[in-house]
Amino acid sequence: MATTSKPARPAHMKHRSSELTDDPQRAPARAMLRAMGLTRDDLDKPFVAIANLASDVTPCNVHLDRFAKAVKEGVRAADGIPFEFGTITISDGISMGTEGMKTSLVSREVIADSIELVTFGERMDGLITIAGCDKNMPGCMMAIARLNVPSIFMYGGSIMPGRYKGKDVNIQDVFEAVGAYATGDMTLEDSRNFNAWPAPAKALAPDYSPPTPCPPPSRPWACPSPATPLCQPSTLANWARPEMWAAP
Repeated sequence: MATTSKPARPAHMKHRSSELTDDPQRAPARAMLRAMGLTRDDLDKPFVAIANLASDVTPCNVHLDRFAKAVKEGVRAADGIPFEFGTITISDGISMGTEGMKTSLVSREVIADSIELVTFGERMDGLITIAGCDKNMPGCMMAIARLNVPSIFMYGGSIMPGRYKGKDVNIQDVFEAVGAYATGDMTLEDSRNFNAWPAPAKALAPDYSPPTPCPPPSRPWACPSPATPLCQPSTLANWARPEMWAAP
């Protein structure tokens, strides 16, 4: 008995989204896409998922929206169609020492699963992830490893240090201040003032974070340079544009 073989996927950049844009039976899907403002010409372009982990729950991610905006501009300039979506973040630096810390490792799976589900389910041809906090970075890379699509990981950059009594201070200094107060080397008033410095430094938990920003830029799918500069919006956002993605 003769069997009908499934047609091969198109060997071009729309290797997944063509299932939505080319098949006459997918007219309802195209109607949904057109309802979001896509033109007929847009449907002929590759679809690129933008996983933006911007969040108000941690200083590591609070700035990522501006990078996502630049990424979307870059994708459009490269003749692609960006589709931005978000997912969760748990801040170790805020939740540690409380029952909330139980959620930290679990969050990696939720992040990876959510990115994988959207990218696979919406038939995206490519993926760009933008992350800053330590558990969402491996979560992004886990999703990238599971998905067989061209992908780029972008790290949000190290946060600038704050200033206290004329000196640069970061989150590690605050942890040390806890010990100083416990041993009587710092007053309660100084401790409270110390953790109110205006510009937080790298707010990543010291138990896991120091190596975390290092592996992503070493991977073939990584945007290589944003892990090196401090997070200065006037310059770092430029790395979100595709012309900057080549390794130096």
